[in-house]
Amino acid sequence: MYVSLKEMLYHASVNRYAVPAPNCPDLNLVHSALKAAEAERSAVIIDVSPRQMKLNAPAEAFVPMVKALAEPLNVPVTLQLDHGAEFEDICRCIRAGFSSVMCDASSFSFEENVRRVQQIVAFAHAHGASVEAELGHVGQAAEGDGRTADMYTQVDMAVEFIERTNCDALAVAIGTAHGHYPEGYVPKLDFNRLAQIKEAVGDFPLVLHGGSGSGDENFQKAVANGINKVNLWTGYGAAYVSALRDYLASNESPDYLFVSLDAEEKAQEWLSRYMRLFGSSDRYQFDGGRMEETD
Repeated sequence: MYVSLKEMLYHASVNRYAVPAPNCPDLNLVHSALKAAEAERSAVIIDVSPRQMKLNAPAEAFVPMVKALAEPLNVPVTLQLDHGAEFEDICRCIRAGFSSVMCDASSFSFEENVRRVQQIVAFAHAHGASVEAELGHVGQAAEGDGRTADMYTQVDMAVEFIERTNCDALAVAIGTAHGHYPEGYVPKLDFNRLAQIKEAVGDFPLVLHGGSGSGDENFQKAVANGINKVNLWTGYGAAYVSALRDYLASNESPDYLFVSLDAEEKAQEWLSRYMRLFGSSDRYQFDGGRMEETD
């Protein structure tokens, strides 16, 4: 089923679990994510960034592809623009039929962030799409970001931001960063801050960016303290690439289709593990052809 982010994450928030959001810049990774969701009876969010669309396919190509693959399934699927920064890119995705967009204005001042998100929310909601925003700033692991509190989300500002923008989900900065962390480094997350934000915003869905490499214990604590969506790209993409390398190394005359299918299977296994870790597995059951959400 092709659904909005808002309804999907509200269920996750009320029932205290998180939905994985792997970046899927091509058909193979979309296949992997949807196979994992179907096998695990889990919701899934297909993320694609403006950069990934520029390199692979436009927004207008992603929507019919994901819809065609998602609509026959018995699990909820959302297609979301990840880290949309340019007004034109975001509006193009909304017009194309994305069920959700992220308006990332976190690098601007609080007031400018509010203003930009308000504009996108008005346009998106008029077209039936949801909006994720970001407050605080999730930087780059390679640059050492995420290790100081100066970019962390403030509790009172989160409450005000949600009230003024009417966004549908909020990415919070609590110590993670995008990309590969230095070898042996595991980020220390501010779970007290996260718990305070969740208490202040109630059932409003919170999002964790920079998820790959954060460690199982950090993930479990993050979900327990209120995270309802976890973005995954670095580890997911790496699992697919690693499978490609292994297959090509062991087959002298590889067939493209079998190379792809093997890599999809390995990426599916990687993602399925995180669905179980986040508690999104087995949330949807079926009775007489009708889907029911499980608490």
